[in-house]
Amino acid sequence: MRTIKSIFATALLLAITLQVSAQRKYNISESSFEIAGTSNIHDWTMKSTAANGTANLRIVDSKLAEINSLNIILVAESLKSGKSSMDHVAYETLDTKTNNTISYFLKNAEKVNETTWALTGIYTIAGVSREYKTQVKIAINNDIFTLQGANHIAFTDFEMAPPTAALGAVKAGKDVTVIFNITFDPAGAKNFLSSN
Repeated sequence: MRTIKSIFATALLLAITLQVSAQRKYNISESSFEIAGTSNIHDWTMKSTAANGTANLRIVDSKLAEINSLNIILVAESLKSGKSSMDHVAYETLDTKTNNTISYFLKNAEKVNETTWALTGIYTIAGVSREYKTQVKIAINNDIFTLQGANHIAFTDFEMAPPTAALGAVKAGKDVTVIFNITFDPAGAKNFLSSN
């Protein structure tokens, strides 16, 4: 009887160990964020590669089985348009003196197919948090995890007025598109917080 119990306990411990070993923490190693918007004069974009964050994933047979957590933080003033005057207006709209980061925290992840997931998470922009559902493309290659997607976000969702410039002559459209391409590496993250 003891032998059977011992075998069962060993098998249970082995199963738990294998399950734990399949769960792994990943860190952002590369990132590309683009904010694309419109105005009454021309379209505009702001870009950044300064994201930091982690993901906890369960991998089975080299395939993504579960996303347990996903946290991303972007330094707001790392977003650059190439025009300092436009950047200044954007930072005022984002209230970067009070809220210097833009963040995303995953609440739930549902697998659509082998390459597509539906993520439900919280964006916090200008100190205001809102829940969004995002469909993303995911790939794993040599233990490197890549996530690509986009969200359409309205300024008013985050209690911001669309920015204006040139004494109101230039007026931004009411919403923007956030486009992202993020690479996670289990070996350790490069810290992009100080880069632009």
